[in-house]
Amino acid sequence: MIDADQPGTRDHQGGAEQAGPVTAGFGKEAGQPLVAKLITLAGGAPGCTGVRCGGAPVMAEPHEPSFHQHLAGELPDDPQLVLVTDLDGTLLGGPPLWRQRLYGWLQQERHRVLHVFCTGRDLRSVAGLLAQDASHGLQAPHLVIGDVGCTVACGVSLEPVPPAVDPIEARWAGMPERVAGLLAGAPGLSPQPISADRRLAYYYDPETFDHGLIPRLEAQGVDCLLSDQKYLDVLPAGVNKGSTLLDLLQVLQVPGERVVTAGDTLNDLAMFQTGLAGVMVGNAEMALQQRLPELPCTYLARGHGCLGIVEGLVHHGFAHLLGTLLDDLPPT
Repeated sequence: MIDADQPGTRDHQGGAEQAGPVTAGFGKEAGQPLVAKLITLAGGAPGCTGVRCGGAPVMAEPHEPSFHQHLAGELPDDPQLVLVTDLDGTLLGGPPLWRQRLYGWLQQERHRVLHVFCTGRDLRSVAGLLAQDASHGLQAPHLVIGDVGCTVACGVSLEPVPPAVDPIEARWAGMPERVAGLLAGAPGLSPQPISADRRLAYYYDPETFDHGLIPRLEAQGVDCLLSDQKYLDVLPAGVNKGSTLLDLLQVLQVPGERVVTAGDTLNDLAMFQTGLAGVMVGNAEMALQQRLPELPCTYLARGHGCLGIVEGLVHHGFAHLLGTLLDDLPPT
């Protein structure tokens, strides 16, 4: 079972803890346990497996035309940075001025900074967010990892990318029917009124919910995410934000030393556990901050939200890309 904090409108994202091995979703290493995949990609033993901490490129696979042909927008030919951001509390958090400044910089540097939303929101929610926050300068990313890692989409069209989604879909095939009998009429459960792709989303009542249901569900071949004392997500086994991100990077053939992830809750732990450079923004929940000792490649920023992202980029050695974003950056 994954147990993560997910307050209010925060993303439904996986990645706090896995009961079994976390596995890859698509790409050459699909189905391989995550630890073994990290050894393969980083060229060594697990631990701090990202390049900035370990020195080996995350991927050696060639570009896959079948992936790129499904994208409505162009990706940078040679990105100098891949910035992978959680949304609620991270890219959508922090002082309004710094939100506007970071959004403007991302748009200005789109030719050399590849931006990925890594969120638990579904694509309809992402579309609504982009329309709602356009006045603040928020633009579409290049790519979206959504639905707790169960969806990969073009950031411009918000259309799913079949080479990435189809293997996850295959894992999910038959699972809703397989667990339906266990979920039907379960005390303390009610369906969430959202669109959920390749997962099932419920509210649960901590007072009346039978936690013994979790192992029975997972015995059917799914993972369960409990969060914020109110949400239950039923996911394809082995699929979360971290595993899907690693698979995406492998397809994109981006050196791991150019990748930075950012997040603020236990929902983002799976990203930080990849060993890629991470930024835990200053408003991160205490339960996530307590995991910092086991995350040697993750930096705890002082700034909240977007300000913390900028601070983390400086810490991880990307100040040369930031230009005027460095102006008025508070000392750390």
